Amino acid sequence: MTKVYPKTVIPALNSNNKQRLFTEPSTAGRNNNNNPAVLTVWKKSLLFNCDGFTVFDSKGNLVFRVDNYAAGNKAEIVLMDASGNSLLTIRRKRLSLTESWLVYDGETTTNPRFSVSKHVNILNAKSLAYVSTTGSPKNRNKKNVAYEIEGSYSQRCCVVYDDKRRRIAELKRKEAVRGVAFGGDVFRLVVQPEIDSTVAMALVVLLDQMFGG
Repeated sequence: MTKVYPKTVIPALNSNNKQRLFTEPSTAGRNNNNNPAVLTVWKKSLLFNCDGFTVFDSKGNLVFRVDNYAAGNKAEIVLMDASGNSLLTIRRKRLSLTESWLVYDGETTTNPRFSVSKHVNILNAKSLAYVSTTGSPKNRNKKNVAYEIEGSYSQRCCVVYDDKRRRIAELKRKEAVRGVAFGGDVFRLVVQPEIDSTVAMALVVLLDQMFGG
């Protein structure tokens, strides 16, 4: 059987990692030479009886996990690092006319880092969603579109563009290995240096919420 990943070791939690999470930016999946980070995304949780995602870097190291919404409650989803530390929490926006989510640092409940709204327009079917910054706490109502996501999530073929129309992240099907093809549950996430890989993976989780059903 072709392996999705070569390593499955999950490091143990420790208090030092938790403290660093809020004082240093995440380095999961990041390349230090300004080349794109290529992550393998497996739409499967490593935990028994749990839905989610398991993400590996190009060396086969576990970098991200999502395994907290198997019970059907998708109003809140937590993106974790390999040790189980919360990186971002995704919460569905209530009383919204469109499908919208707010994304928070860690497990905080105030001052969302950004919001994501599903794009609904039959005249522009290739556009899937918009990612907006939410401004300062004093000016929370003003939003600026930072990224636009286009493509087809069902085909695992999506591109994230910044406000200058540069490709900063892409979803691609994982290439066949020794003649064995992977299904749609295994794909690649290519992340350019212009976007944090943690944010890019959060966008994948949100695309799955919007179009994965």
